[in-house]
Amino acid sequence: MPTHRVHAHLAAGIACVAALLLAGCASTGAAGAGGGPSDAGSAGSAGSAAFPLTIDNCGTEVTFEAAPERVVTIKSSTLELMLALGLEDRIVGSAFSDGPVPEALADEASGIESLSDKVPSHEVTLAAEPDLVFAGWESNLSAEGAGDRETLAKLGVASYVAPAACKSEGYMPHPLTFDEVFREFEEAGEIFGVPDVAADLVSSQRTELAAIEPNTEGLTALWYSSGSDTPYVGAGIGAPQMIMQAAGLENIAADVEDTWTSMGWEAIVDANPDVIVLVDAAWNTAEQKIAHLESSAATAALPAVQAQRYLVIDFPATEAGVRNVGAVASLVEQLGELDGLG
Repeated sequence: MPTHRVHAHLAAGIACVAALLLAGCASTGAAGAGGGPSDAGSAGSAGSAAFPLTIDNCGTEVTFEAAPERVVTIKSSTLELMLALGLEDRIVGSAFSDGPVPEALADEASGIESLSDKVPSHEVTLAAEPDLVFAGWESNLSAEGAGDRETLAKLGVASYVAPAACKSEGYMPHPLTFDEVFREFEEAGEIFGVPDVAADLVSSQRTELAAIEPNTEGLTALWYSSGSDTPYVGAGIGAPQMIMQAAGLENIAADVEDTWTSMGWEAIVDANPDVIVLVDAAWNTAEQKIAHLESSAATAALPAVQAQRYLVIDFPATEAGVRNVGAVASLVEQLGELDGLG
């Protein structure tokens, strides 16, 4: 199955984001929908957010005396959110990207230095002289990685983890929802002093999401992230569940209270999903997954495999971020192109 389709579908969801930075393409309807941060920007200027600003982030209290000006991003989700907010000039380095940025944001990303293909070391991170490390996962901030949060703070470097990635009870979204994803965009807008831009981004994405007509055929789906002997699949409370539910798909692992989980092939065969969502990652491509599904005795007889009822989604769209709405639209459109459903 060709994978270029998903890039086009997701790019459409990002295109309005890029246009926002130039002329403003958000609807004039509910710019403040999803929370109060947009109200803080009603004075109009990008720097109208109130400082000092204190945020409880994954259980760590972070105080910003002013909007960060030198930021190291770790993971695609954090880089792309900053680009969508028009903050590329504040990024002094990015690391651990999961793939190329969407074409609509490529120009903004072109001058940003890549510090590391993986989590940057503490030394590499500090060499960029950041005043903030914006991490996609809590595990990025460790002594073996960019530096633990306490050590960074002592050195005058703030740290902030994308809230959807918080793992502790009371901080981990349960479940993750689009309202929460949009709230996180607005919180980032507060931190960086651009609440109006964040509010426009949220309004635009809410409009796009509301325009999607989910599939109504009652289809079940496997979200196949990685792995061969024991696959790693989308479970019941994270971004995969949020995206599939919005697209009208019933997740066969929805009863697992986690974001992702291991699931044996026997259980997958028993569930007999109508369609299979394949995560396309550089380290484990959709083509590799298809080859495994079609060559393994355990899965080759599945009707979804025999009929090649595959949906493809880029890895960067599978974590909470600016690509999620486009991912929903892509799944719905790909479902409409499959034969033998309904």
